[in-house]
Amino acid sequence: MDDVQTGGVAQPVPFEQFMAEALYGPSGFYTRSGSAGRRGDFLTSPEVGPLFGAVLARHLDAEWRRIGEPEVFTVVDAGAGPGTLARSVLLARPDCSDAMRYVAVEVSAVQRERHPEGVESVAEMPSGPFDGVIVANELLDNLPFRLAVYDQGWREALVGAGDDGAFTEVLGDRLDPPPPVLPSTTSLGARVPIVDRAAAWVDDSVARLRSGSLLVIDYGVARTAELATRPWRDWLRTYRGNARGDHYLRDPGTQDITTDVPFDQLREPDSTRTQAQFLQLRGITELVDEGRRIWTEQAARPGLEAMRMRSRVAEAEALLDVHGLGGFLVAEWRA
Repeated sequence: MDDVQTGGVAQPVPFEQFMAEALYGPSGFYTRSGSAGRRGDFLTSPEVGPLFGAVLARHLDAEWRRIGEPEVFTVVDAGAGPGTLARSVLLARPDCSDAMRYVAVEVSAVQRERHPEGVESVAEMPSGPFDGVIVANELLDNLPFRLAVYDQGWREALVGAGDDGAFTEVLGDRLDPPPPVLPSTTSLGARVPIVDRAAAWVDDSVARLRSGSLLVIDYGVARTAELATRPWRDWLRTYRGNARGDHYLRDPGTQDITTDVPFDQLREPDSTRTQAQFLQLRGITELVDEGRRIWTEQAARPGLEAMRMRSRVAEAEALLDVHGLGGFLVAEWRA
């Protein structure tokens, strides 16, 4: 790690800085090879199958019509990973396709190489103002965050390194004043994330929109205080090879680091739903019924389309499961 030295007692740095280096530094997890997918390190809704993208395409059509069907309708896929969501949206051929400018934003050059044709593959958010929709599917949980620990008051967690080269955690000064979203008192050792970067990203994204909306989909909680009462290993997680990883200080750069997003630390959205509710609102049931019909009609001699339609039933079950992906929160900010 560039900013957390090994081989001696280093000057501790905030956990947020350690996480930024571990994920996005020169030897970071996403800089090298970390990615979503069945052959990657974790699965997101687009990797379940093309149904998620088909439903999102219906949402894009609804937003395009709501803002007056602009001739250029910019869709920003923020944190696009290997481009799985982009492929599904393009495959769905939404009504806004002729107007759609699809921008896949991904900081990892390795993953940008996998983006499909028909999209603008870039490392940074496009400048505004523009008319369209910004989609952030499981992005905010990966933005580096500060870590607060309760020790007769809230203190910030710092990361340093000892003589043996192992990273260790120490507590810094008390947060004075502590952010108002933190409970005034809780159990000794309780932890919560402070997601300043995620909040700033939401504000910046909304500011880029002339008209349209920002759609954030992520695992999270409504209130920060909820996380203080849960075991921290439940919400501060690591992933590697589609399995839970090691402690977040172990082997930085080899595993993902993520948190449940406390949505009360973000600006107030125009709407908040579960993913199950959002998908139902945008017609997932109709798409599944269509899949059953096409499969029935072509079952005797099924082709690729029929097989894809048949898979919609299983995909929907996974996407709507309130104990899994269906329980994710979907927040929308309109401009």
